[in-house]
Amino acid sequence: QVQLVESGGGLVQAGGSLRLSCAASGRTFSSYAMGWFRQAPGKEREFVAAITRSGRSTYYADSVKGRFTISRDNAKNMVYLQMNSLKPEDTAVYYCAGEYLGTPPSILTIREYDYWGQGTQVTVSS
Repeated sequence: QVQLVESGGGLVQAGGSLRLSCAASGRTFSSYAMGWFRQAPGKEREFVAAITRSGRSTYYADSVKGRFTISRDNAKNMVYLQMNSLKPEDTAVYYCAGEYLGTPPSILTIREYDYWGQGTQVTVSS
């Protein structure tokens, strides 16, 4: 079992940057593929980015490709989402999630994830 805690959200102007962090508990962090998802008001939760257990492969939603970067540090039990060139449409609650022994393509699918953080609010003003 793993517990996830996100941080780093906040208010930023369009064009700005934020770095989200997700701290994971437990000794088996490297057994989890990790993903970031987001949910805007009135909308369904959607996939943003995912990273394999080793960190060698990453995947992105088309809407964030080229602007966001997911990374992980297995020694520190951390996963990150660097968000650049932010747009007002990126405003949402961002969630970190883990899928035990997850592999592509399931790590792109929200329902495959086993553990979720509480979320962190990102607001981009125009």
